[in-house]
Amino acid sequence: MSTDAALPLRRPAPRGRLGAGLRALAGRAAPVLTVVLVLVAAWYAAAVAMNADGQRQAFERAGTADAGWRAFVAGTWAQGHPRLPAPHQVAAEIAHSVLDVSPTSKRSLAFHAAVTLQATALGFLLGAAVGFALSLLVVHVPSLDRGLMPWIVASQAVPIVALAPMIVVILAQVSVTGLLPKAAIAAYLSFFPVAVGMAKGLRSPEPSHVDLLRTYSASRWQALRVLRLPASLPFLFASLKVGVAASLVGTVVAEVTKSEDGGLGARLLAGSYYGQTVQIWAALVVASACGAALVGLVAAVEAAVLRRMGAGR
Repeated sequence: MSTDAALPLRRPAPRGRLGAGLRALAGRAAPVLTVVLVLVAAWYAAAVAMNADGQRQAFERAGTADAGWRAFVAGTWAQGHPRLPAPHQVAAEIAHSVLDVSPTSKRSLAFHAAVTLQATALGFLLGAAVGFALSLLVVHVPSLDRGLMPWIVASQAVPIVALAPMIVVILAQVSVTGLLPKAAIAAYLSFFPVAVGMAKGLRSPEPSHVDLLRTYSASRWQALRVLRLPASLPFLFASLKVGVAASLVGTVVAEVTKSEDGGLGARLLAGSYYGQTVQIWAALVVASACGAALVGLVAAVEAAVLRRMGAGR
């Protein structure tokens, strides 16, 4: 036997796996990037249309009405107080508010984003816990299913814009201020999808599987732990993604109502007071990015849990 034949063969598997992973990532990212590019192009076109009147007036005042379409389009994308700021104006405002301003300053978007995320996280945890508890009650107590679930659904019929000031005022009368009122509003919006989704998930096992556990004299807790909870995980994480996004919306609405503590909602309110549309859109974009990051975090936890349970995606 030759020496070469006795040497162990090196497998190029890691490189192949890396290449496959990169191709899969590119395959997932390409549709997202395409949609983003289309939205940015539409945004630029909308900025030209919405800022056209102001640019015509500016050219007439300056006596440069015949400056040409290129100068006209460039002018609509560079106004100080546009009706709709261009994407690069919003990006420049975000970069200035994050990089050039101290993160502890109330002029910093990083400061306001941190305030919003704190209330969002607390409200989301509270709402998820309440929703999970309610789902257990309505699944295991038939009378509560008939008597409680309609009220859970009806609770979401009240507009949060009208409800948020009431919650803030009521909690302030019992000396509950600061982070908790905003978290309460966030929890109010996030408990509903978790309660409904988990109730659906806990009922998702096949009746034959439930009957099988009954033949083994399994208790309700054992059936919950062995069958119902594992079967409900896809419903749970889908509900949590909706709930965490709803929590962010509730926090921003609460900050518009209670703006003295800061937050992205307070930033939106300040921008509307002073006609700073670029500041408003910068806060909106940062809020959207925070929402996407929170949903992505829940998705990462979902992937880890499912992989741990042997249900790889």
